[in-house]
Amino acid sequence: MIASIAVIGAGVTGTGTAWQLAKRGHSVLLADPSLAKPIPERPADRDLNGSTASLGVLMGHAFRRSSGRARRLRQRSMALWPAWIEQLNHPESPLQLETPLIQLAGSAEEAQRMQQLVDARPVSGLQFIASNMLDKADPVWPQAGHGAMLSERDGRVDPLQLLKALKRSLIEHNVERRATDVVELQRPDSKPRCKWRLITAEGRNEEVDLVVICCALGSAKLLQNLGHQRPMDAVLGQVLELQLNKSAKQWTGWPAVLTCGGINLIPQGQDRLWIGATLEPGTKADPAAIETMKRLNDLAPAWLEDSQLLGQWHGLRARPRDRPAPLLEELEPGLLLASGHYRNGVLLAPATAEWVGQHVDKETITSP
Repeated sequence: MIASIAVIGAGVTGTGTAWQLAKRGHSVLLADPSLAKPIPERPADRDLNGSTASLGVLMGHAFRRSSGRARRLRQRSMALWPAWIEQLNHPESPLQLETPLIQLAGSAEEAQRMQQLVDARPVSGLQFIASNMLDKADPVWPQAGHGAMLSERDGRVDPLQLLKALKRSLIEHNVERRATDVVELQRPDSKPRCKWRLITAEGRNEEVDLVVICCALGSAKLLQNLGHQRPMDAVLGQVLELQLNKSAKQWTGWPAVLTCGGINLIPQGQDRLWIGATLEPGTKADPAAIETMKRLNDLAPAWLEDSQLLGQWHGLRARPRDRPAPLLEELEPGLLLASGHYRNGVLLAPATAEWVGQHVDKETITSP
């Protein structure tokens, strides 16, 4: 059965979900005020938006938990990402999965845990690099002298290129894109074949069979009016763009992502580097936290501390309060919540879209 579905929120999660639902044959409306703006080209142009300010890090195989929902979601997303890349890649919006990812150990205990993880997953593309071998691999890396774990299949995808590719696919699959804010949801009444009603900021009404809420920090308010309490806290992610001095060594040995103490370093060509992390609760940047990030918690090599700041930006993440991220719930018939991904919106987009699609199929099959 073909259903009319509204997806609220046009970050990577919402846009990817809308694309997948349209591929399943449904009639999809994607609503978000950000749809009125072009996808930015440069970091300096980015707004306080989780997806456009993201680094797009995909760390699924190097995740340390061996069981539980978080582990299953990461595994499923990493299994789905190659197909997403293949289907979305286009000459006008080229997309690729950049690998590998290397995680530096900050202590002997962390190095031991990494070695145990590598031993426990012999076919997962993980490899432990001892400290002496790490020095030979690339001595310019910041390091605590305890070794590192290499993940051949983890890395990153450029979130801006991803959004461009998804936008192209939305057009190809006739997804209606509405640049508006949904301010209220109204349930269907008890009459047969009644629909959910969306009230927009302009006072316009839209009627659909199902609603999927993917609007991060905006989700809680919509749900509260329906009696569902899903509070979320804002957490700020920071990114610095640095120009490296000419004295820095060559970057040919760098991975797509190098992580050090929860801080991600991503090379951008020969002499530039992005450093990013989700650091602070709230919506305002703390200059001291930015400086701590640049120093890599006092593990930064001299060339990094001597680099020149070219620009910086930040984006808000939605962290569920007292619940594990993300929130994937069928709250009532016709109402799905797929939000609150915190730091893993890009990583978990494929698994989230699949979860939504399966629940939509179940509802449309059982509906009269």
